[in-house]
Amino acid sequence: MLSVGGLVGQEVNLDEFLHQLVDRIAHSMQADRGTLYLVDFSRGEIFSRAAHLPELKQIRLKLGQGVAGHVAQQGGVVNIPATKDEQRFNPDIDKLTGYRTSSLLAVPLTDAQGTIFGVLQVLNRLGGGIFGPDDEERLKGISAQVSQALQATSLYTELLRARERPEQPVGYFFNKVIGESAPMKAIYKTIQKAAQTDATVLLRGESGTGKELFARAVHVNSRRRGKPFVKVDCAALPGSLIENELFGHEKGAFTGAEARQPGKFEVATGGTVFIDELGELPLPVQGKLLRVLQDREFERVGGTQTVQVDVRIVAATHRDLAQMVREGKFREDLYYRIKVVELGLPPLRARGPEDIERLARHFIAQATKRHHLSREPHLSLEALERLKGWHWPGNVRELENCVESAVVLCEGEVLAEHLPLPDAGRASLPPPPASLAKDAPVPTLADVERRHVLSVLERAKGNRTLAAKWLDIGRNTLARKLKEFGVAEE
Repeated sequence: MLSVGGLVGQEVNLDEFLHQLVDRIAHSMQADRGTLYLVDFSRGEIFSRAAHLPELKQIRLKLGQGVAGHVAQQGGVVNIPATKDEQRFNPDIDKLTGYRTSSLLAVPLTDAQGTIFGVLQVLNRLGGGIFGPDDEERLKGISAQVSQALQATSLYTELLRARERPEQPVGYFFNKVIGESAPMKAIYKTIQKAAQTDATVLLRGESGTGKELFARAVHVNSRRRGKPFVKVDCAALPGSLIENELFGHEKGAFTGAEARQPGKFEVATGGTVFIDELGELPLPVQGKLLRVLQDREFERVGGTQTVQVDVRIVAATHRDLAQMVREGKFREDLYYRIKVVELGLPPLRARGPEDIERLARHFIAQATKRHHLSREPHLSLEALERLKGWHWPGNVRELENCVESAVVLCEGEVLAEHLPLPDAGRASLPPPPASLAKDAPVPTLADVERRHVLSVLERAKGNRTLAAKWLDIGRNTLARKLKEFGVAEE
């Protein structure tokens, strides 16, 4: 195996050391090119610090962008045999370097505390070979040596110092969450603090406010970011299946249980379990969840063996859990256990017009790519004003669907008149709560959800399958909600 220690022992300056190191790694791996990326904690980016090709320009990527950015954010080994089939690969890098990448292998550089502070990457050009399992193990071993060597340098100290600076911009690990308004910055700061612990987090907010994205933000900011992030949607499962989904079952526990099946808590060992729509959790299952929070243990369905588990729990709901406690529908002891850190996610109408514009432009770019359009439509000032003037009862999800519809229907280069927003009838719709008179009744979350679901169903011309897709919920969940709203079956 490559001896990094031998290089460290030589009297060379840091730049010379890093370039020699990457050169040796590329040759050792029989790769055409090698690159060492480091994390710029102050800017939420990674940058190329040394490369096997000396003419390579410095590359900067946002965390999560490209393969190296993904590894820097999520950890793990990424082995791509064909970049043309890989969505995480960023072809703009090849345009910058003039290099046609065919295959690549990337591993993180991690310190003793589990912090990812860099990425080692080796590549082959078009027509070159691919990397196999032995190459993965070899590069992982090399990365361990490199990580140890770099931790003894002033460069590593400077990287970590930037992470601790108070002027560090909020939103460092929030590249998938769009928004820089004051309410969003406050949430970023709270998540950054909470993520450094294993405290349970409860996210409250209306439907469509991005609760899953914020749950992932808690995970990727924590020491558990290299472990699984597992989601359980209580609203999408019948009550009888939620217990089995969370805790698993033993062989013979019920008809059809032909083998032991681990639940989400076991699958997520060492990582984070995100329990969405916590208010839908049946009372008997609430008791088992309370035991996990208190004692980190449970029994599988149909079993007697106690299972120990190491997971962090993040939960989310649009329901008023305190009211459910008063009604006897939610356990009081679980309520206080689950809300160690409680975060209220702001509706889009409370985030300010600057966030609406950022989100709209982001969704235009996404929709253009998703639908393989040759050119990204330009957002006209008229369209932008319409977007900023709407109160978005369906929040970010409604905005995304609205923009995607406009992009698909847009016939020219300017996105203007295709926004599916009311015009003449707009004034008759309820204004946002912030603009209501003091003596006017404030609509409940249930009222807002009902109006949003029915408006989306109307926009889908009664097509429930399409409406469910736009709402990002299961068709059965939509059917249940419509039944609650008094809408007749098809």
